Order: sequence, then structure tokens, then C-alpha cells
Amino acid sequence: CACRGTAGFAHVSCLARQAKILFEEAEENNLSCKVLDERWGRWYSCRLCEQHYHGLVLCALGWACWKTYLGRPEADIVRQFAMTRLGNGLFDAKQHEDALVVVEADLSILRRHGAPEGAILATLGDLACTYEKLGRVEEALRLRQEVYSGLLRLDEDEHERTILAANNYASSLVALERFEEAKA
Repeated sequence: CACRGTAGFAHVSCLARQAKILFEEAEENNLSCKVLDERWGRWYSCRLCEQHYHGLVLCALGWACWKTYLGRPEADIVRQFAMTRLGNGLFDAKQHEDALVVVEADLSILRRHGAPEGAILATLGDLACTYEKLGRVEEALRLRQEVYSGLLRLDEDEHERTILAANNYASSLVALERFEEAKA
């Protein structure tokens, strides 16, 4: 994070324990979705400077998060969020082969339990990023096109995440030197 001096150091186990306690407290007290989201943020961002963790710290917190919520039922939303945290942490630590296994499992679980299309599209986007890092650019392109088309159906063409998906799709086309398609 951006903390400096002695405030910039913490044990990963302490960060994980803090995130777990804060989130469980919010769940037990039926606090608002906004508070739950803020508390969940402790799994990936610093409570002091609010910046996101990265690299090995994010990866370690992803593993801690997964270990914390693994015992919940497979369809439990918090367990699914924990799996996403793990995949994102592995990806950020450049452990792309391991991230691929987690993201593919996450996608399978989402589909098996009838998750909303937006959640599936977000995971397909994560899978596309992972494919790209592994050099599987044609597969990444196919997924980016699927994500963009799906978001057009859900959000229309001016929604922020649809615009981001369009940009990702166009970037993949450019990377494959398919310039005419990228212009369209």
C-alpha cells in the first residue's frame, strides 16, 4: 500500500484476521450492503491509505480469504467472492497458471448454480485476462467478444462496464493486428 514508515508494515495474518472479524461483524449485525462491501474491501485494500494491495501481499490475502470461507456451501456468495479474491491474488502475483485453474473453477460453479449473467460475464473477463497473460490470445479474444456482446444486452452501450469491455475487445483485436475489425 502507500503507507510509509512503520505504518507500512503488517503481518499478512493480522490483515486477514482484521478482514475476517470486520466482515463477520457486519454479517452478524445485518449491516447494510454498503457496509458489507466496505468491510469486504479489507481483503484487498489498506484500511489506512485505502490503496489496493498488490503482488504477493494480495496473493497471500487471497489465499487467507479462500481458507476463511472455503467451508461455506458452494453456492454461498461469500465463498464465491473468496474464490474470486484468490484468483485475483494469484493473477496479480503473476501466478497465471494457478489463477487459470481458480478462475475456471469459479466460472463452473457460477454456471452450475445459475448465477446472474453479469457475474458470469465478469468472470469471463477475468478468464480472458488470464488467457492473454498465458499467450492464449485467440481464446482471450473470443471471450472478450462474448463479454462485450453480453454487456451490450444487459447494460446498453453507454454503461461504464460496457465501454470498458468494448475497449478490452478492441485492444485484443489490435494485439492480433486485426486493425479493420478494431475500427468497426
